[in-house]
This record gives sequence, C-alpha cells and structure tokens, in this order.
Amino acid sequence: MAGSGRRPEHRGPPELFYDVAEAWKYSQNSRMIEIQSQMSERAVELLGLPKDRPCFLLDVGCGSGLSGDYISEEGHHWVGMDISSAMLDVAVEREVEGDLILADMGQGIPFRPGMFDGCVSISAVQWLCNADKKTHSPPKRLYRFFSTLYSALARGSRAVLQLYPENSEQLELITAQAMKAGFTGGMVVDYPNSAKAKKFFLCLFVGMAGVLPKALGAECANGEESQQAKFTSERTRFRNAKGKSVKKSRDWVLEKKERRRRQGKEVRADTRYTGRKRRPRF
Repeated sequence: MAGSGRRPEHRGPPELFYDVAEAWKYSQNSRMIEIQSQMSERAVELLGLPKDRPCFLLDVGCGSGLSGDYISEEGHHWVGMDISSAMLDVAVEREVEGDLILADMGQGIPFRPGMFDGCVSISAVQWLCNADKKTHSPPKRLYRFFSTLYSALARGSRAVLQLYPENSEQLELITAQAMKAGFTGGMVVDYPNSAKAKKFFLCLFVGMAGVLPKALGAECANGEESQQAKFTSERTRFRNAKGKSVKKSRDWVLEKKERRRRQGKEVRADTRYTGRKRRPRF
C-alpha cells in the first residue's frame, strides 16, 4: 500500500489500516508528499523509458495518487490499483489524471497481456509477506502477483518496485517468487552504506536479461563500487530506512547533488568535506 512514503508498521491489513483519516493525513502532509515524489522520480528513472514518446504505466499500490502525479508530470499515462477504498476515494477527490481500480494485488493483476509499458510501485510489495487471513499464503500471493504482472507488461519493459524489507528472509522470498514468475533483474540499493538514506528498488526485466542500473551513492570508502547489498535478520536495521535524510546532513547534501547531476546541472565533485559544517570564526 503506497501513499505514505514510509515503511508500514503492520497494524493490520492495508485495507483496514488506511482508513479515511489516515488517507487524508498522508495526502496532505508536505513531508510525505516530498518523500513520495522523490521515490517516484527514482522509480520512473529506473524504468529507462524512451524519451521520444509517452508511455502507459501501471502503479501498483497507488494510494491517493501521489506517485501518479509525478508520472503525469512526466507526460505519461497511468492506471493505479490499490486495496484501500479510502485511499482511492482521496485520489478521486484530488482529481488525479490516472484511472483507478480497487483490487488486491495478491489476487493478481487484472489486465490483459502486454498492456503496459512499465510498472512502478512505492512501499507496497512488502504487504504481500503478511498472512493477514488464514487463507493467505505469502509465497502463493507473491507468485500470483508477479506471474500476472509479468503477463500484463510488454516484452522488453521493466517493473521497478520500491519496498521496505523487514529482514533478509523476506527479501529473498520476494525476489525468489519474482524470478520464478519469469522476471530477470535484481535489487538496486541506493546509498547502501547509509542507515537513513538507504532505499531498496527491485528492478525487474520482462523477456530479456538487462543490466541493472547503477545504484546511487554505491561507492565504498576505497572508491570501489559496492556490488551487493548486505542484509540482516534484525528488524531494527530497517527502522531508519524510511523517509528522507536529515536536512543539511551529508546524506541529504549528496542526494541533492545527485539529483542535480541527473538534471544535467553542473555540480562540484564530492569530497570528504562535502556536507561538513564549518566551524564558526571569531
């Protein structure tokens, strides 16, 4: 269930947790809007869409349409699906440009084969790892989701799913079911060495073996790129992996500089002094 831009705290299934009050709170919170916009921007960037034409995208766990707003701003068309009727009601009242459908992604993607040029999902896939009902089997629901998503995407397209994994076992379960459904690809971890800025994006390819995009901030102290993300079974490691970096911190400065580089702007090279506060002079 997207819309919050933060890791869910699992106080029940998303269709019950996100009531009308919660839906409006997230949709009007300026911090949540900024976080959602940043993650949506990164997800769309990882899709590698052609620049010469608009595309038709699927937004899984679209929530109140915050990620869809960015997709529309980029000139693309979209359809959003979500299990929370309260979130979709807010999206309707906000008059989002995309079409909306009330559906449980764990029951499959209800669209015809090859319909979409790509798929994005913000903070939603990890919900499928919960057994909120006696009939729920996380592996089966994940496979149903990924297999029908694979069918709904055009050959050569991508799906980029931002998620907040609780532990390494959950992450392995999600990726294993995606590969079982026919996808290739893997996890792109932005800022893997930062507890606050770290973001997980499952980048999946349809009908081809593509090269994973380069992660942001993936350089180690010795200048070499970090090739693999290290996970732990302890949930506490991920409690700080939500939201954005503290304003004016080194991570915040690095993220801002990286965004400017992607926009083609001239930015000073990163050094060990980047983001460091100057001492006051007397």
